[in-house]
Amino acid sequence: MNVRAASLLLIGLFLVMIPSARALGPTPTEAQALREAAQNHTAYTLPPEKLKLAKELFRDRTALHFLAEGWGILQLILLLAFRVPARMRDVAEKMTKSRWGQCFVFVFLFLLLIALLNAPLRLFGHHIALAYGLSVQRWGSWFVDLAKSFLLEWIVAGLLVMVLFWVIRWSPKHWWFWFWIPTMVAVLFGVFLSPILVDPLFNKFEPLQQHNPALVAQLERVVARSGVTLPPDRMFFMRASSKVTSMNAYVTGFGPSKRLVLWDTTISAATPDELAGVFGHELGHYALHHIVQGLLFSAVCLLVGFFVGQRLTWRLLAKYGARWQIRSQNDWACLAVLVLVLNVLNFVAEPIENAFSRSIEHAADVYGQEAIHGIVSNPQTTTQQGFQKLGENSLDDPTPHPLVDFWLDGHPSTADRAAFALAYNPWTAGQHPKYFQP
Repeated sequence: MNVRAASLLLIGLFLVMIPSARALGPTPTEAQALREAAQNHTAYTLPPEKLKLAKELFRDRTALHFLAEGWGILQLILLLAFRVPARMRDVAEKMTKSRWGQCFVFVFLFLLLIALLNAPLRLFGHHIALAYGLSVQRWGSWFVDLAKSFLLEWIVAGLLVMVLFWVIRWSPKHWWFWFWIPTMVAVLFGVFLSPILVDPLFNKFEPLQQHNPALVAQLERVVARSGVTLPPDRMFFMRASSKVTSMNAYVTGFGPSKRLVLWDTTISAATPDELAGVFGHELGHYALHHIVQGLLFSAVCLLVGFFVGQRLTWRLLAKYGARWQIRSQNDWACLAVLVLVLNVLNFVAEPIENAFSRSIEHAADVYGQEAIHGIVSNPQTTTQQGFQKLGENSLDDPTPHPLVDFWLDGHPSTADRAAFALAYNPWTAGQHPKYFQP
């Protein structure tokens, strides 16, 4: 099988393995709830003082995001124009004859310079979080986390770059496909190992059973309804309050590393019924195979990105390679060109990625609300009140700009989620739930 056929087979596999049209598209009951939710502008509101802060925060974060995206692209163009990557390559080649050594020296210099160029925006981002009361992490702790992230990034990037240039030398024309394979292996290992090896470097985790056995008993009732296997020893409590004030819960890992994590900020702010709703949503990601779908979606995006990225990199090298003093695509300095191209492609693809994310988050909302039916007295009000608390705590703007929301948000807006929660009641006469039998 040639490379083109293998690529088409993978994309076909992704299309076959995505859920059925019924699971992806709304049921009549769900569609009706969505229509009603679109007319409800009071399900999530903020008092005037918080509304003012929420709108200022939305403005600041939006400006910071697009500024960071633009600066990330512009800085690479400037570095190439001033031949900085070529000079880094020369330094690496003078320091050692070892390909491994050259790779890790070049990657270190490249990542360090990018980190320094991005430092002002990252510092401002943490300042915003502190100023709006979303973070309580002191600067010293923040810098320690930044150093840990840099070290991990250097190790992982160094290994992947070494593989990349080995593949480029071995298959100059089809490296985009052959490099995609070890990249996906790295992604799978990352998803599997991150909860065990990486996350504990930044936060403290404890078994939820030890911290709050009554809550575990409540959550096990939701697990029993779902049919998903998630024993109590896979439920964890994370001490987020030492760094942030925001609320969150998430699922991570797969197989032996699969687990659910509840932040202590969420547990302290929400009622047991609201926590059951949060848990039902997160459990929905496993029940609806969103982890697998996300991996397949990422695989296809990476495959397309590498293919297009190689073509654009070739064109840039043919036109500007001599001016940038980059000898060929096998030159360490070529990494800067490839990163530039992938950054541009990532920016263009951002709305597509977020649209996919919003679709699975909405599906998890539907699943979670159905999962707690019969366990909490009023799933609609309970879920809506949970979103109200989440939005107030995070200072979410009730009326975000539609274009910004479309481009940047991986979740439906808090206002949309709260309104849908109130409207969605598939257990009434003549209605039908999507994921659970009546």
